Formats: sequence, structure tokens, C-alpha cells
Amino acid sequence: MEMINKATDNISFHYQMSGFKFPNRTQLKTFLATLFKREKKALEELSYIFCTDKYLLEINRSFLQHDYYTDIISFELADKKQPSQGEIYISIDRVKENARDMGESFQRELHRVIFHGALHLCGYRDKSKKESALMREKENEYLKLYFKN
Repeated sequence: MEMINKATDNISFHYQMSGFKFPNRTQLKTFLATLFKREKKALEELSYIFCTDKYLLEINRSFLQHDYYTDIISFELADKKQPSQGEIYISIDRVKENARDMGESFQRELHRVIFHGALHLCGYRDKSKKESALMREKENEYLKLYFKN
């Protein structure tokens, strides 16, 4: 059991907004550590920051020079061949709206976005149709594993 704790000690959740707390954090941290192992990507540190649309829009403008809302922004802070040190910002506002628009539960859409960010840090991209299709396939694979359905 000690090894699982060590593998999850480097994964943290932070909340820029009040009124939102992530349930089952320990279970999710364990699963994320497993995701990185399955993808053969070493993980040094991973921080998820749950925030508002407004907060993430400012990050998008400041760091990426994009002037639009998004549900997630992932930053890899380590050099390419080093273990991942990532920061993943997720707009709870956007996830709620996307879930509603797609007829999906908030919890399932939130986990899709969480896994999406982790997959980016594992090296997956989604700029082309082919890359997007593979990313969606991997998201679905991890959603099935997590929710066991």
C-alpha cells in the first residue's frame, strides 16, 4: 500500500474557485498514476487546477495568445526526455456547458477532460483529425477503465 501512496503523492488538485471540490481524489490519483505507467511515461509531478472560464481565458490570452474560451490547458514544465512535470488547468464552467451540450454527465465529462490533459503530458496531440481520433480513443479507453462500464 505504501507504494501506491508514493505514486500518488506527486499528484495534486487545487481550486481557484470556491464551491467546487473534487470527490474521490485518492481513487483518481491512483488511476492517474496507472495511466502514466500504462503509457510508459514517468511522472514527477502533476497539478490540476480547477478554475472558472474567466481565469482560464486569461491564461489562454497570456501564455498562448489565444482569445477564446477552452475547457483545458496543459503545460509540460519538464524537458522532453525528463519525467513529466505538468500543470493542467480545467474550466469547470466550460466542462459543465460541454457536458450539457453533449448530453453527458458532468462527472463523466470532467473525467474525460482530466484524462485528456494527462494524455497530452504523455505525448498525445490533437491538432490533426488523425491525432484527435486517437486522443478520443484513448480518452474512451481510460473512461471505460475508470468507470468499469
